[in-house]
Amino acid sequence: MCHHWNCLEPAVDHGDQARPARSDRPVRLDDPHAAPPARPRPTSIAELDTVLGGGIVPGSVTLLGGAPGIGKSTLMLQLLSAWHGPTMYIAAEESAEQIRERAERLDIDRSSIWVHATTSVSSAIEAIESHCPGGQKCAELVVIDSIQTVTDPDLGGVSGGVAQVRACAQRLVDVAKASNVAFVLIGHITKDGNLAGPSTLEHVVDTVLHFEGDHHHALRQLRASKHRFGPTNELGVFEMTPGGLEAVDDPSAVLLADRRAGIPGSVIVPTVEGRRALVVEIQALTNPTPPGASARRSAQGLDSRRLAMLLAVLERRARVGLGDLDVYASATGGLRLTEPGCDLGVAIAVASARLDAPVSSRVAVFGEVGLGGEIRQVPGLERRIAEARRLECTRIVVPATALGPSPGNDIVGVHTVAQGLTAAGVTDDVHALRAV
Repeated sequence: MCHHWNCLEPAVDHGDQARPARSDRPVRLDDPHAAPPARPRPTSIAELDTVLGGGIVPGSVTLLGGAPGIGKSTLMLQLLSAWHGPTMYIAAEESAEQIRERAERLDIDRSSIWVHATTSVSSAIEAIESHCPGGQKCAELVVIDSIQTVTDPDLGGVSGGVAQVRACAQRLVDVAKASNVAFVLIGHITKDGNLAGPSTLEHVVDTVLHFEGDHHHALRQLRASKHRFGPTNELGVFEMTPGGLEAVDDPSAVLLADRRAGIPGSVIVPTVEGRRALVVEIQALTNPTPPGASARRSAQGLDSRRLAMLLAVLERRARVGLGDLDVYASATGGLRLTEPGCDLGVAIAVASARLDAPVSSRVAVFGEVGLGGEIRQVPGLERRIAEARRLECTRIVVPATALGPSPGNDIVGVHTVAQGLTAAGVTDDVHALRAV
């Protein structure tokens, strides 16, 4: 104590210098003295860099969600191995021996990966902030597997609880910003496909990634639903192999490899994810509903509510009777398609199955379907057409309102669903549908 009045002086805490500078007054966006924007650091995994807009930003925190067994841990081990610098794997669900065995099975370089098996966030932070032999940091990139199993010993509540998950995530975010170490937090998902834990966790981190796929298919998709350092509409495609996850250079060719020509209910649809155009196969099947039972509508890889709407439009606007039939629709390859550009493809596939009229393997279709049966424009017209042409499609059915003055001889513009059925070869005469 100094035993004097009014002698306290403000002191600046320099322990947080890695945090973004804040000011209590407005600043101009074109201020030449402003700090430069954070630059991503490439991960050497091309598909991951595509989704992240170039790589991982030092000091950032990324949340990776996905179903159990989908390949999250495999992807993270490959990321740590490809990273140029020291990395650390905080194993809160498995032992260090299990992580080592998986790395050996994948035959990845383990020389720069440190493993620390603990469920204590304090122990994890202590290991991350420690220095390895030679005085270097043990980690420039850290994976926490998983955030739901890490706990703070000083905080009450069970592992995975709202309070524990929020508190542990916040402590790790603080460490990331203070030390300029990048973190990837692996998170569980619910039955609905949403990230488990408090919803505020998604607001705490910088990036939220979703790793999706069907366990019965080899393809995996990586998407970003939030990304403070780049776009959120990019798609990364991987294939699960015995040697780990491999980038898929031509997803369209893989998705169409097993397609059988001449089968009713099968349609080729160009879709767009970010800057990437994919050509996928949509299949449909109709079958008489058993007496006394309600008609079933089943969608796999498609929005079931969107399917129900399209069936109603087919019945009302194109006179395709479906009320006494079970309808099954699927996006092949384990993909999940949510964009409205697939509407016309789904409608044509269902009508093709109902009328037993195959669509040629050289025909591709896309467009959004409105409740009035009209075909609406969708983004990425040129990219969809280019991808369909690359796969040797000779007839491409598109929204007529999107066409320019010289669309090309292989382009057919349609205004309605009924016109789309005719253009795709499902029926030669739209009026014949009234007799169905």
